[in-house]
Amino acid sequence: MDVARNKPVTFAVAVVALLVVTGSAVLLCGTSNGALSADQYVSELDQVLTGPKTPSVVIRCGANEDRHLNADNPVVSPGIPFGAHHTHEYVGNRSADAKSTDESLAAATTTCENDDLSTYYWPVLRLTDGVGHDEHADGGGLHGNTGEVLRPKSVEIRYDGSPVSNVLPMPRFLRLITGDPSAFSNDYGPNTRARWGCSDRPDRYTTKYPLCGNATTLRSYDFGSCWDGNNTDSASHRTHVVFPLAGGMCPAKTFPIPRVHVTVGYDIPAGRPFAIDSFEEELRDPATDHAMYVNAMPEQQMAELVGHLNRSR
Repeated sequence: MDVARNKPVTFAVAVVALLVVTGSAVLLCGTSNGALSADQYVSELDQVLTGPKTPSVVIRCGANEDRHLNADNPVVSPGIPFGAHHTHEYVGNRSADAKSTDESLAAATTTCENDDLSTYYWPVLRLTDGVGHDEHADGGGLHGNTGEVLRPKSVEIRYDGSPVSNVLPMPRFLRLITGDPSAFSNDYGPNTRARWGCSDRPDRYTTKYPLCGNATTLRSYDFGSCWDGNNTDSASHRTHVVFPLAGGMCPAKTFPIPRVHVTVGYDIPAGRPFAIDSFEEELRDPATDHAMYVNAMPEQQMAELVGHLNRSR
């Protein structure tokens, strides 16, 4: 979880990996905090996407053309500047940072269509063989996250309905996290939800860094969609909204709300090493990928979205 923590000693380790992608050898050379081993990069996507089809609504929010970046985490570490200890990339609400409140988010502007003031954010992806703009800054090189931030090619924000029932509107200012930023330290426990893939194999994914050749590299995030009916946040930032059971039913005493799904695409230059930002002790492990969300969508827009999802079942 993105909380303030003591900073361990920083060290850089050279990474040289000879990997085969679509029949050709590619040499990746770079540096990272800790030993980012060659087996973290794979050409095989070993897991298959499953689950019932559901109606959906796509909200266009751009691909962070404004370059809204900071090392804050308004969901997990509100009020703490640089509380994330790594850099996040944002689309949606233009004001989102450590100082954000419900009131400031509601008064801001947005990159999203239809005045969706929600904020969607995740750790940046870097090319690790270069020097970043924040080499000597908190969240960047001072926290072991070296390299040049790679701009997304695309960002898709999608809201999915339930496969088994109608959904309720999300409460405004609902806060969510998906994935485990401490997955490495937590031995890849149940909160690990990293999903890496390639645009030419949309039905498959891996929890490692994929080598996609000429295809677009994808990071995908699914958020929980079973709400406790009362709270917009919880101490863990997880228990107030949980994931559905197999088949799509919500657990007892929870209620279905739209599922937020975010997909971020990158064109990674051939042969260039890459890694996400992480806590130093997580060694930039791809399984630590995660994302956060604050629903600041106006209530009328949320009602229209829910109506469309329910009518389309």
